[in-house]
Amino acid sequence: MDILVQQIINGLVLGSMYALIALGYTMVYGIINLINFAHGEVMMVGALTSWTIIGWMQSAMPGTPGALILFIALIIACVVAASLNFVIEKVAYRPLRNSPKLAPLITAIGMSILLQTLAMIIWKPNYKSYPTLLPNTPIDVMGAVITPTQVMILGFTAVSLALLMWVVNYTKLGRAMYSKLKVYKGDSHPHQAQQPQPFSAK
Repeated sequence: MDILVQQIINGLVLGSMYALIALGYTMVYGIINLINFAHGEVMMVGALTSWTIIGWMQSAMPGTPGALILFIALIIACVVAASLNFVIEKVAYRPLRNSPKLAPLITAIGMSILLQTLAMIIWKPNYKSYPTLLPNTPIDVMGAVITPTQVMILGFTAVSLALLMWVVNYTKLGRAMYSKLKVYKGDSHPHQAQQPQPFSAK
């Protein structure tokens, strides 16, 4: 029984990490039908940015609590990744908004290769171990174990999914995204069925 519970925990933690990455893919593809091949590379840049910030803070400010370092690195990484996504959309994708579908697809692949190359130049193509900043004390769950880091991953994923559902369903931004999706698919009025126009012979 404990092996089953342990495998369920492992699967939920790994699936949560995949789900966070998949959110970006599904949001972009669902609205503008573009497979953003550079999305994984943007996540990579965010992870490497946080790794750099953590290393710098640990050497410059020894004794700082690990949770605080992780929080600051997370905020900076989010800002860097969001800014990079904004620049990519403005420079690479928006000029091709009305082009054939193959053009933005090739551009996304090229942007992915570009980001990989730049990352190898800046951070070097070697393995990097992410420092452990949270306590390692395992928590016993029905004979299985889960670490505080895994608990944080599960909680962060659950909060992110719930927040995204709230934004999409109950905010102006979410309704705008939904409207954009409907208009992109050919429905000129996304919130109600399109009424037939009366025929007028002139």
